[in-house]
Amino acid sequence: LTSAVQELEKELGITLFYRSGRGVTLTNDGAEFLMYAKQLYGQYEGIMERYGKNGSLKKKFGVSTQHYSFAVKAFVDMAKKFDMSKYEFAIRETRTAEVISDVGTMKSEIGVLYLSDFNRKSLEKLMRSAGLEFRHLIDCQAYVYLWKGHPLAGEESISFRQLAVYPCLAFEQGDNSSFYLAEEILSTNDYPQIIRANDRATMLNLMIGLNGYTLCSGIICDELNGNDFLAVPFQDDEINHNSTMEIGYIVRKNTILSRMGELYVEALKRYLGIGEAE
Repeated sequence: LTSAVQELEKELGITLFYRSGRGVTLTNDGAEFLMYAKQLYGQYEGIMERYGKNGSLKKKFGVSTQHYSFAVKAFVDMAKKFDMSKYEFAIRETRTAEVISDVGTMKSEIGVLYLSDFNRKSLEKLMRSAGLEFRHLIDCQAYVYLWKGHPLAGEESISFRQLAVYPCLAFEQGDNSSFYLAEEILSTNDYPQIIRANDRATMLNLMIGLNGYTLCSGIICDELNGNDFLAVPFQDDEINHNSTMEIGYIVRKNTILSRMGELYVEALKRYLGIGEAE
């Protein structure tokens, strides 16, 4: 200890202690130094108490997603693996542009959305500008999602012609929305009736109250949406072609997922029936 103090005095160019045969006492410089050292050590302890291994600061993890019940279900499964008193979790069902923005600004670690031949070029441009990359999960065809009491609920497949007399339901995408930001596949079709909503619960109510429908991936979580709804394959024709939805997740480029992020992606893959090798 004596050697360490002498090295410190040499480095600082001051004398911290008077030394005599009776022991040591603080110099004026030494007393001032000790005061500052105590302040610094107190700040260090505060940092460790908040950010250290056993710190009080809650670790944060967020997901932003288009309106997919399976994305919420995967989030629930992930969150159950943690002591939520030590974590601050967030799940945001939101507009397409905000999914990209949230991940780009690190408000969320992961975003869930889909690409198609129609929107791919535009969305990839937005993702590049935000420094993001898209990671593939699964491809699927369009399905008609409707209430089980709907007149077309018993059909093996449903064509655009059959749907013409019923209102198409779509999620709002904001004032600056475009077809490229639509969450529904085949958004460029000419729908005779269309109603926009901004949340999943409202859309489900409109399906029951107005016999509305929406076009989706067909990947539905009955546990969250209830079993009063079903997905029927969309039957394309010469004018209204089907289109493949490539569902995946976005992250910042070259990012290493947190433990929460890894478990969330694993939960997504389990729910979508994707093997580990994929």
